[in-house]
Amino acid sequence: MRVALFATCFNDAMWPETPKAVVTVLERLGCTVEFPLGQTCCGQMLTNTGYAREALPLVERFADVFESYDAVVAPSGSCVGSVRHQHSGVARDCGRTDLAERVATGARKVYELSEFLVDVLGVTDVGARFPHRVTYHPTCHSLRMLRVGDKPLELLRAVRGIDLVELPGAEECCGFGGTFALKNADTSVAMGSDKARHVRETEAEVLVAGDNSCLAHIGGLLRRQRAGVRVMHLAEVLASTEADFARGQELGAEATR
Repeated sequence: MRVALFATCFNDAMWPETPKAVVTVLERLGCTVEFPLGQTCCGQMLTNTGYAREALPLVERFADVFESYDAVVAPSGSCVGSVRHQHSGVARDCGRTDLAERVATGARKVYELSEFLVDVLGVTDVGARFPHRVTYHPTCHSLRMLRVGDKPLELLRAVRGIDLVELPGAEECCGFGGTFALKNADTSVAMGSDKARHVRETEAEVLVAGDNSCLAHIGGLLRRQRAGVRVMHLAEVLASTEADFARGQELGAEATR
């Protein structure tokens, strides 16, 4: 099986350790992972704000870059949701029925990480060790658009040493929502503050999610509140050893000195 990593532009620019962690996990499970250098943004920000024609070249580029692979894996429910549920519509609305058919076919092999691990590889125990108190936030796109269900939790429960605690109000939106956070900042912060309060109630050391966009929003609020809670992408926990986490804490402490 030829597996391609779709890193997503947000991760590539801001959270590069996350796509690296995806590769670590998949290679540990025997997959050979390729990183197509021609990949760019999936166009979600343009699509979500009504600029379908401007998004069209990105939709076509995604199809060109990833069409030859057997599976495409991404650490983002948001971006995978855009590919699977928006790309064909963008092409069709722009009069490109040929492209709409191509991307509809290609979208069937694009997976969010937990989907690929559980549904395609049939794995829940990926050999991770993470002996820390953790709570999990299910992001809106993964929960409502992709319907990944409990797959991320199945993976986390199999991590050695983990103390996984339930997050109150877990299914409530954190308030990020891409451009929603910009256009409705006060509402976004209020929603995020509710989520941060629930995270603090768990007394978790680490908040985990499958989208770094949500973690950036919630994590920013937790930092301002000096909550002492670290945020990590699911992929990074699944790739982790105890030594990895200890090293990260040391680096974090150095950065705040």
